[in-house]
Amino acid sequence: MSTTESTADRVIDAPSNNWVYRILPRWLWPYAQLARWDRPIGWQLLMWPCFWSSALAANVLAAEGQLDLRLFVFHLFLFFVGSVVMRGAGCTYNDLVDHDIDNQVARTRSRPLPSGRVTRLQAKIFMILQALIGFLVLISFNYFSIALGILSLAIVAIYPFAKRFTDWPQFFLGLAFSWGGLMGWAGLHGSLSLVAFLVYGGAIAWTIGYDTIYAHQDKEDDALVGVRSTARLFGDDTKLWLSGLYTLTLILLVSAFILADVNIVAILGLFIAAAMFAWQIKVLDINDANQCLKLFKFNSRVGMIIFLGLVCALPFA
Repeated sequence: MSTTESTADRVIDAPSNNWVYRILPRWLWPYAQLARWDRPIGWQLLMWPCFWSSALAANVLAAEGQLDLRLFVFHLFLFFVGSVVMRGAGCTYNDLVDHDIDNQVARTRSRPLPSGRVTRLQAKIFMILQALIGFLVLISFNYFSIALGILSLAIVAIYPFAKRFTDWPQFFLGLAFSWGGLMGWAGLHGSLSLVAFLVYGGAIAWTIGYDTIYAHQDKEDDALVGVRSTARLFGDDTKLWLSGLYTLTLILLVSAFILADVNIVAILGLFIAAAMFAWQIKVLDINDANQCLKLFKFNSRVGMIIFLGLVCALPFA
């Protein structure tokens, strides 16, 4: 296989040594790219608010002697599977909506739809199949969580259009990507509380922050095609805005943790996350696209640290 033939089936901003290209048959590559299986950072960032909320709920139930550990672990598995398939379905939907825009942006021109490696009909069928798996995951939860999950679809449907009518599309992404902050709590409690809404709010602020960093990769192309973003809105003041957003993330999460009366170990996890946020802001160069991508991906480690702090805070951990 020549180098030209090999790169013709890839997308510019995804690693070429990903397992997708080593394991899957070539005819499946475009679908894997539509679902972003070659870029796991998306489902990871979608998953962490689910894990935070579920682990926080588990801490409360464990303190009351009511935690079903097997159910908690099962929910984590469901959130993992759900994050992978619903992120994939969401990305496929986003690519269908942004087909024409992606064809005008250098970083996205090599995606399966604008490059012509899949048709719109094939992409729609693939999106439906992923959504069906997501539905099977959703109905494994309690009735309250099922209704809550269905409500999130309205936000998911609006998000791809947000960049056309607001400078804050990252806020709409935050509303969608942070929904797990409600779902995790509802899955174990069968209801919502102020704690869950605080986690949701913290995750929204976090999402706006890390996706602003990500959006700086495309700001020149976005300006040419008229796509709006917080990266373009914040401009040279991005570090100042990130300081405020990440501080708000920590304030809301600390408030949730205190209200839930979790062990101090969980708070220590937030202190580590705070240091990681500060480092991102310090080193960020908004004009270095490669660094922006690396710092964006670094946020999965932040999410993991917060989750591990909550797991270690469990009374029997």
